[in-house]
Amino acid sequence: MKGKSLAKDRAWELDFLRGFAVLFMLFMHTSWDLRYEFGLDSCSFLTKGWFWSFFQPTVVLFICVSGICCTFSKNNVKRGLKILAATLALDIGTFIITMFFGIDCLIIFNVLALLTCGIFLYALISWIEKKTGLNPNVINVILGLVGSYICIVGSNIHYMDYASDSLIFLPVGFEIQSAPSMADYMPIFPWLGVFLVGCAIGRLCYKDKKTLLPNKAKAVAAVTRPVEFIGRHSLIIYLTHQPLIYALLYVIFMVIRAK
Repeated sequence: MKGKSLAKDRAWELDFLRGFAVLFMLFMHTSWDLRYEFGLDSCSFLTKGWFWSFFQPTVVLFICVSGICCTFSKNNVKRGLKILAATLALDIGTFIITMFFGIDCLIIFNVLALLTCGIFLYALISWIEKKTGLNPNVINVILGLVGSYICIVGSNIHYMDYASDSLIFLPVGFEIQSAPSMADYMPIFPWLGVFLVGCAIGRLCYKDKKTLLPNKAKAVAAVTRPVEFIGRHSLIIYLTHQPLIYALLYVIFMVIRAK
């Protein structure tokens, strides 16, 4: 960023991809509220396998792009602390709402917690790389292999006979027999693997930290610009979208039922 204007060589395609994933998240969460909070039967597609088969790749896309963007940052420790603060605020806020207002929205380990772990891990890896002088290509291979391994293990973890009553193992992805109902859950296995693969892609494809698609046509820019804006502000949108959506729907349904 230069002043208030965006750099001409900014990787707008990453903003767009992340914005697309956020838009789909907004659609899914709005549909969820309509069906399960306000009883609208028209959102029955949420019970269909085809919907979740379409939704899952958008989650993969968001986490992978977040890993790519991590390689752009000059201070991942600062970014990690910022997201950690947002994670704790969300956890505490949803606990209070669930316990005292009866709205089932508890969050313990969600996408923000996952991103916090991923960002801090990449910051540590970058620090080790600088201190040891390791070949960047070696780091790229390690990130790719470890990330792929975590993805493979995570996709098969439900076949493993691991169960516990302790919430300590919740971030890992093990079955927790006494786990409370959670509104959002994204364990380390397999999702940290997706993040690390994204880091490897970022280091390989975005060495210059510039867009891979320069000279974007004006017509394309006009279409993608709103989605890019959403992608650039994904954190604040994630933190605020559910209260705003719920409040808006509450007012709408209150007016409809009053007639």
